[in-house]
Amino acid sequence: MSVQQEHGGELSAEEFRKFTLYCNQSNNYHDDTKRAQILGQTGEDVRIAPGAIVRIRENQIGKKSYIGLYSYVNGDIEIGENVLIGPTANIVGSNHVYNPQDDFFSSRSDDAAGKVVIEDGVWLTGGVTVTPGCRIGRCALICANSVVTSDIPAYAIAAGTPAKVIGNIDPQTGKYHWFHKEDNDA
Repeated sequence: MSVQQEHGGELSAEEFRKFTLYCNQSNNYHDDTKRAQILGQTGEDVRIAPGAIVRIRENQIGKKSYIGLYSYVNGDIEIGENVLIGPTANIVGSNHVYNPQDDFFSSRSDDAAGKVVIEDGVWLTGGVTVTPGCRIGRCALICANSVVTSDIPAYAIAAGTPAKVIGNIDPQTGKYHWFHKEDNDA
């Protein structure tokens, strides 16, 4: 049964127009929290921006967390509190498994090895991809367009493909410390 059939049939032209505007242009606190609630993420101040596809179990996102525009979150994923996920992030919490009898990757998922954990206070900036089985430690910062393929420690700054730790954040002062950065950079 399609979602439209399950929830009352085809949309009228006016309903479709309103729905399209709601899904694509309503990036504000009220609409983002309502969108999160509709998608089963009912924690305090959880917000999901327009265009985000969130296919995880209910209440897997901690309070005051935000999923940005057009992000994709799918599988066994646990998102902590006060997490910021920038636009067009991809977080996948399972893998397809190669089936040697059929000689292709099946639709079966390897959930046990694929769980993703994003701890409290993490910031995934725009375009970040997190692959199955990774844990991102508390208050880590993942720089734009990075691909996380292994665990990232707490308070780390990571960048690149694959993401490597390039610095850290002092939890006492909030100051960023960059590894191997020239002192005289402009």
